[in-house]
Amino acid sequence: MISTTIGDIVLGDREVFPPYLYAAYRSTVLRAPGQPLVNVPLTISETTGPGPTYSAMLRMEEDDADLTRNARTGGEAIGQRIIVTGHVYDEDGTPVPNTLIEIWQANSAGRYLHRRDSWPGPLDPNFLGMGRCLTDESGAYRFLSVHPGAYPWGNHPNGWRPSHIHFSLFGPAMRSRLVTQMYFPGDPLHELDPIMMAVPEPARQRLIATYDHDVTEPEWALGYRFDIVLRGPNATPFEPPRKQPA
Repeated sequence: MISTTIGDIVLGDREVFPPYLYAAYRSTVLRAPGQPLVNVPLTISETTGPGPTYSAMLRMEEDDADLTRNARTGGEAIGQRIIVTGHVYDEDGTPVPNTLIEIWQANSAGRYLHRRDSWPGPLDPNFLGMGRCLTDESGAYRFLSVHPGAYPWGNHPNGWRPSHIHFSLFGPAMRSRLVTQMYFPGDPLHELDPIMMAVPEPARQRLIATYDHDVTEPEWALGYRFDIVLRGPNATPFEPPRKQPA
């Protein structure tokens, strides 16, 4: 197992995380480092915060985790309702409480509420496409949203991104900082997506949520479970960096 580390922070385990350069994901050609990485010892900035600090500053509203209504327009987002839930763990399998989780996604038509999104899918006036919550004492989280649509992107001819939700986690230290993407089971676009394919195959399945009929609510919403491991050999892979939402 070959790793690139900064202090004791694993940044790029080849069996878990995507490489900096993956030719099929064209923008990595411009962003990949051209020189060897520099080993930087850990400082107080990496061994503390920012999660607890951010959490203390935030005034969490009751509907922040309900993306179907947190636009506060009085209406409800259009699309198949989904419940996404799971736990956050550290490398030892210990639940991580009070972790700030932020998510963002396209609407049911595959459109982001973003000024640089030129895909002509319709916008939903009742959908912001973003939400947040804190994990509870057991490390659990829960979001209510709508199933995001696929959308085209300019990486390659006839390129379409599979349905996905972006996750950003701020834990108790920089070592528990994670940005990743969650995909849905059975999507035929998985094997055609360079971002997903950049992740080493053994770890790729960790990015795909599991349909959970016990989470599904009758006549209301389909349920998906997505557990997240912040670091270590069983870590949830990092999202490859990019220039704009993808």
